[in-house]
Amino acid sequence: MIRIITTSVFVDDQARALAFYTEMLGFEKKEDIPLGEFCWLTVVSPAAPDGVELLLEPDEHPAVGPYKEALVADGIPAASFGVDDVVAEHARLTALGVTFVQPPTDLGPVTIATLDDT
Repeated sequence: MIRIITTSVFVDDQARALAFYTEMLGFEKKEDIPLGEFCWLTVVSPAAPDGVELLLEPDEHPAVGPYKEALVADGIPAASFGVDDVVAEHARLTALGVTFVQPPTDLGPVTIATLDDT
């Protein structure tokens, strides 16, 4: 059976992204393998340390800049994460200094919020 093992978010600074995803969002570093100027750097949820890895992938490819800009301009998140209580998590992350571009919004069957991972 096919399954997702790794998915990527493009980052402009791997060290800064690692600090944000671990210190602010609460993920744990899984892999940190040097590959020349950059590294294969992944984080995982502490609730699923052997689950899907999020690759903090350098945004060096020429297509990535316009792609990221278009997503931001249209308000489309590059990744989605789940929490048990969106309102409580929004309050916790806001207290830590995380910026939200959309506060918790009830959409009927789901409540969403969109953060800026810088």
